[in-house]
Amino acid sequence: AIVDPALGDKDAEALADRFKALADPHRVRILNLLARNEELCVCELNPSIDVSQPTLSHHLMVLRKAGLVDCEVRGRWAYYRVLPERLEELAGVLEVGK
Repeated sequence: AIVDPALGDKDAEALADRFKALADPHRVRILNLLARNEELCVCELNPSIDVSQPTLSHHLMVLRKAGLVDCEVRGRWAYYRVLPERLEELAGVLEVGK
């Protein structure tokens, strides 16, 4: 029996874009760090992720375009935080038996 046919094409496409953004191990690690901290500056993320600063910025842009993180610029630095509702949305798609 079909459990939940309510996921429409538009929602499925948006979710697919979010999952695609997580297809890179660096982005998974970045999201994990952000999920475990209230917010982090790029300067705080850089030592934890073994990529150049421009590459880190690219990964953050991909996560932001996918709607998984948000950014606030303060002075010279950009501070990133995870959007919890997006993580809940991803987790909800993967829940079994609910």
